[in-house]
Amino acid sequence: MKLRPMIVALSAALMLAACSGKPPAPRAAQDAHAKRVATPWDGMKKDEQRAKDVQKVVDEQAAEQRKQIEADSQ
Repeated sequence: MKLRPMIVALSAALMLAACSGKPPAPRAAQDAHAKRVATPWDGMKKDEQRAKDVQKVVDEQAAEQRKQIEADSQ
């Protein structure tokens, strides 16, 4: 009995057995479920967004005040 044909046959059988009929899950779906990693800049980004929101509110209030002043002066 020769050893080489047995090894080749066994390797081929293992390769075929390793392949399943089920396709692998897409990587994008796996990445979507992965938890986001926090970075040192997250706090700064939050502060920047908060400052932008405050500035927007201040600008809106200033515009309303200007309208009231113009309405009163007429």
